[in-house]
Amino acid sequence: MSTQTIDFVVLGPGAHMAWLLNVWPHADERPLLVGVSQTYIGFLMPSLEADSARKQTDLPFHTWADDQGPQQALNDLLKAAKVTDAKSIALDESMRADFAALVQAALPDARYQFSETTTSALRLCKDDQEYKALKHNAHIADVAMQSAWSKMRPGLTENDVAALIRDAFKQLDASPLFHIIGAGRNGAFPHHHTGETVLQTGDAVVMDLGCSTRGYPSDITRMALIGEPPPGYAEVHAIVEQAVQAALNAAKPGVKAHTVDDAARQVIDDAGYGEYFMHRTGHGIGVEIHEPPYITASSQTVLASGMVFSIEPGIYLPERFGIRLEEIVILRDNGPEILSALPRDARLIS
Repeated sequence: MSTQTIDFVVLGPGAHMAWLLNVWPHADERPLLVGVSQTYIGFLMPSLEADSARKQTDLPFHTWADDQGPQQALNDLLKAAKVTDAKSIALDESMRADFAALVQAALPDARYQFSETTTSALRLCKDDQEYKALKHNAHIADVAMQSAWSKMRPGLTENDVAALIRDAFKQLDASPLFHIIGAGRNGAFPHHHTGETVLQTGDAVVMDLGCSTRGYPSDITRMALIGEPPPGYAEVHAIVEQAVQAALNAAKPGVKAHTVDDAARQVIDDAGYGEYFMHRTGHGIGVEIHEPPYITASSQTVLASGMVFSIEPGIYLPERFGIRLEEIVILRDNGPEILSALPRDARLIS
């Protein structure tokens, strides 16, 4: 904060607060904030939540009750933090707008920015404990994917496959986070809503799934084939695989994030499928499933050792099939380390 000349950082319930303090308070419409100055840290805390939150932290609370409102407690927090005349504040970009407005009204002369130079910047590079949690979850996702493959067959629905994945996660003591199961032509929708489509012989199936343990998520995408692949599948899968490899080769400390996107996109463009790759190459992953750095064509973020992000190019052919292959990597001094141990070959389901 001193280096960035920021007087006060204000975070709401969510990922920033959880990462900084390991505090997960109940979040509703009652203003609940943590304020950090260069000399003080304390909470604006609804009295209704104080006893529960006290089990998670011993930091100072400035409490308020429903019949009082939060204004006086906020004033007390600002005085304790010695920021009543703050000139620069950083606001949690994910907090409720009315929480942010409350702070801005109390500090009307302060310039504000979001957290990109403070909490977000610190979250970008993962420490060893975070790496171990992410690696652990990647292993669980590998096992869940293979468990689903072992039970998949023609005649099941996308929802049936999703249930297999959820069951596998639960058996591994993980909380299911999401699943995208896109069979046949549904795979051409990158964010297909898993439904009652029946798996049929000849379908290529996009399987994108993730779970959570230890406060961190997993995210992986692989392909399954129900019997013989559809016409043209092998060619397109090979192109997407080449795009993954190109992105992996481009990912190095010191390069800008768009360089990784450029590398993957160039492979797909050169193969004549550029119009069918319509999303970014990747996103960061940490406390949140999607967080900086974002691997996009416009990103100027300079990659650094310790950053964790996905590499997930895809080709989506309307009315035919889609193919996406996704790895989560942690950037090391000599390049990316893939967290999954699962090959990217399509799994043949007989």
